[in-house]
Amino acid sequence: MKLLPSKIRSAGCAAVLAAAAALAPAVQAAEPKPVVVARGLVQPWGLAFLPDGRMLVTEKPGRMRIVAPDGRLGPPLEGLPPVSTGGQCGLLDVAVDPAFAQNQRVWFTFAEPGEGGNSTAVARARLEGNRLADVRIVFSQTPKVEARNHCGSRIVFDRQGRLWVGLGDRFSRMADAQTLDNHLGKIVRIDADGKAPADNPFVGRAGAKPELWSIGHRNIQAMALHPVTGELWAAEHGPQGGDELNVAEAGRNYGWPVVTYGRNYGTGTRIGEEGPRPGIEMPVRHWVPTSVAPSGMAFVTSDRYPGWKGSLVMGTLRGQSLIRLTLDGRAVKGEERLLETFGQRIRDVRQGPDGWLYLLTDSNDGQIVRLER
Repeated sequence: MKLLPSKIRSAGCAAVLAAAAALAPAVQAAEPKPVVVARGLVQPWGLAFLPDGRMLVTEKPGRMRIVAPDGRLGPPLEGLPPVSTGGQCGLLDVAVDPAFAQNQRVWFTFAEPGEGGNSTAVARARLEGNRLADVRIVFSQTPKVEARNHCGSRIVFDRQGRLWVGLGDRFSRMADAQTLDNHLGKIVRIDADGKAPADNPFVGRAGAKPELWSIGHRNIQAMALHPVTGELWAAEHGPQGGDELNVAEAGRNYGWPVVTYGRNYGTGTRIGEEGPRPGIEMPVRHWVPTSVAPSGMAFVTSDRYPGWKGSLVMGTLRGQSLIRLTLDGRAVKGEERLLETFGQRIRDVRQGPDGWLYLLTDSNDGQIVRLER
């Protein structure tokens, strides 16, 4: 068939457009939509899923609640120990025991009052209806400090059922993050009874706390277990800039405050050096000059979000957004800021048993939000 000139032009244009489309990058999927599941929480801090889909939520003023899948808030659970509240301290993270079906055990961290001030402690309890029974404090950070800042903290189970716990430097004691005779500015690893496992890196070293896993941290607010490697990933607040994402390895020093990208508040002057420096681990990712204030993170293992599997998603407080990091091993290959118009401080991020991501917003009318496509 003989083509008319106009049809020749049309066919040529179609071919050019087809070729251009083949070379163009794929159209980015629409940003996930935040759907409010529950509201009315007061400064919620930690979120954990029970096997039946209910959620345990801590409120920083010293309450823990069960939230039904339909968003109904239960009354505060009975049985919590005394909690020192105020500033950045209070009732903090919560985790469900990997063997919950057998032992009904839950774990939580909180600012424990006592002689000398307060310190971050780890407790375990058995969940019985609407109460916590057999509550036992298995670990207390030492020393206690008269402060309301940098209490941390997050709890992560390793593959052997032991607990990693992130601990802050308490702000006024930042130099202690570099010494081994205390728990300030550290990640600790403990057994279910609170004792140090025999293979902890500082066991047997004179003057060292045996619970220590890694040192040189400032204020850890996010931790997650890598689903493939079993490594512990942790994010911490810098001061003025210098927030960090690290892979926390046994016996390693992450620098604070001698090596940091952060600056002194107000003046912007240096605190230490930027590195690299022998014996100091440099962060996988850091944020300068403005802090994002990371808090709560999770690896995406579900297929709910096309193209996201294997990503690390992290909430931010100051940044009021959700950060998605694309990874290649330990290397960060891309960063995407999401929910920037949501206008909420995101305190925790968890992947639910249904594969959706759930967020906690940090306010006096705190929400549980499901991120849907």
